[in-house]
Amino acid sequence: MSTTHGYTVRRFSPERGTWGKLTARDSPARRLDWILLGSALLLSGLGSLLVWSATRNRTELNHGDPYYFLFRHVLNTGIGLALMVGTIWLGHRTLRGAVPVLYGVSVLLTAAVLTPLGSTINGAHAWIVIGGGFSLQPSEFAKITIILGMAMLLAAKVDAGDRLHPDHRTVVQALGLAALPMAVVMLMPDLGSVMVMVVIVLGVLLASGASNRWVFGLIGTGALGAVAVWQLGLLDEYQINRFAAFANPELDPAGVGYNTNQARIAIGSGGLLGKGLFQGTQTTGQFVPEQQTDFVFTVAGEELGFLGAGLIILLLGVVLWRACRIARDTTELYGTIVAAGIIAWFAFQSFENIGMTLGIMPVAGLPLPFVSYGGTSMFAVWIAIGLLQSIRMQRPVSA
Repeated sequence: MSTTHGYTVRRFSPERGTWGKLTARDSPARRLDWILLGSALLLSGLGSLLVWSATRNRTELNHGDPYYFLFRHVLNTGIGLALMVGTIWLGHRTLRGAVPVLYGVSVLLTAAVLTPLGSTINGAHAWIVIGGGFSLQPSEFAKITIILGMAMLLAAKVDAGDRLHPDHRTVVQALGLAALPMAVVMLMPDLGSVMVMVVIVLGVLLASGASNRWVFGLIGTGALGAVAVWQLGLLDEYQINRFAAFANPELDPAGVGYNTNQARIAIGSGGLLGKGLFQGTQTTGQFVPEQQTDFVFTVAGEELGFLGAGLIILLLGVVLWRACRIARDTTELYGTIVAAGIIAWFAFQSFENIGMTLGIMPVAGLPLPFVSYGGTSMFAVWIAIGLLQSIRMQRPVSA
């Protein structure tokens, strides 16, 4: 028996039904994807600086404490890291058995927003205010349970060796599972979160190997549904105004188009190297609303310039690249689907957030993963990183 760094142990691999060698090279720390973890940590670190810059002079928000949002952003990141560690410790396969419970809890929490417990923030009735300045956005956790729930259903027969691809009945069941929380979120209304969930569903179906007819059918149904929602007047006025401002940026620049106009001014004024951290005139002058959350990318564009903003995009790209590697290398369909759902979530949400600050996407009220201020969104993305790490670490051990 060969040894590595002085020792060799054997571990039973349930996937292969054999005993495999576990060497020091296979220790948990060595099996972590450190590039993925490091990129996510750098994004959260940059986010802390950007959030601090955007809020240190906002006395109406920070209660006179310039470090108020900085401390809370770092705290949220720390809690997120703890959740990531807990997710890795439990493992995505253990969570697979707990999906029905997790799904039920997330749906109940999301539905609770529609009761008197829910609160409206920035036009979306999507929050539960806990107290002490803390609030919860259950739709962020619903994204995770949609991914886990659909993966559990779609991969069950394939991983058991009964089928090569999910059958039509299984696909219908998976779509029904995703439809319930999406319908609740639409009632809030939180159109941005619904858009993310739709993209997640498409990404999951593509990764599962389900018939392409389902994907094309969902795209067609989604397009017809969007037209119906618009024609039936189901959107709130603030949502209609956001689309109107996107279609015509010069429409009411002091009103509905104010956010996007100021965002473009802030990013454009940064040039190549930026004006310097804490030196942005648009940021210190508080011209861009919600700059610590939805429009945090404008702080990077103005104060860190094209290179600083490009670094954020590069780090997000590295996160997606490593997630794609994890999805490709896993030997179980369940892990592939979970990773693919996370990739679809991060990719679309990042593109939408950055795109709306540049004026190429409508304003949808979505945070920039790891960077924007927000406890629930930070917790959710770090749980997703924990799932990716678990998928990488729990790959079958070679015999």
